[in-house]
Amino acid sequence: MLWRLQCLTELGYECGIWNWGNHDVAQLEKSGAKFSSMTGYITGRLSDAEGADDLLHTAVEAIKIGKRLNVARLNLHGTGLGDRGLPVTPVETVTGAMWLKAEDTLRRIADLADKHDVTFMLENLNLPVDHPGVPFATIEDTLALVSAVNHPRVRLNLDLYHVQIGEGNLIEWCRKCQPWIGEIQVADVPGRKEPGTGEINYTGVARALVAMGYKGPVCMEAHASGDAEAALAAFRQAFTPA
Repeated sequence: MLWRLQCLTELGYECGIWNWGNHDVAQLEKSGAKFSSMTGYITGRLSDAEGADDLLHTAVEAIKIGKRLNVARLNLHGTGLGDRGLPVTPVETVTGAMWLKAEDTLRRIADLADKHDVTFMLENLNLPVDHPGVPFATIEDTLALVSAVNHPRVRLNLDLYHVQIGEGNLIEWCRKCQPWIGEIQVADVPGRKEPGTGEINYTGVARALVAMGYKGPVCMEAHASGDAEAALAAFRQAFTPA
């Protein structure tokens, strides 16, 4: 991990991590890396009282680690994810009461973010391939929640890989989400590899983002199809429109 962080830093990239509990935090501190985002909780969920309390409790722990690493943004999902990205508590039907509780939970997250001067993001996922059973997974759902809370410290992690699998229409979703985007994540479809390996015209997406005035971060959350530095170069090229 230390070698990877140092290589990414030397190449001019910021770095992201998932669950900090899987890492030696002291080693991460010493890496010299600039961390763009990390998981902002350990357990919990948006949609019920017990899950919300658990989410808030573990978000406090995430804030402490994030402060040590100077992480820019802390990431949330509709529910905790276990092995292979599957939900710890899968949901088939999201009820009206669950929607109301989810909005209330995010408002509590906003209060927590204000208190500690941090930013949380809610990430959209896809249901057909990677995350079946996750509530509030689609970009339509995450946008509805974040826009309802409408707080500068609760933003969207707009993952275009997931949007392509679940909804498509990437550029239009970027436009709809723009006022609430904290960061954009990318990978190509199928395979979740670097831009240029699949069906998404990321150069076209990049040009559209420039045209609509987006100036925030774009992050690659992908597997390299071959050489890792070549994959990073393809990512940089796709998001450096002429």
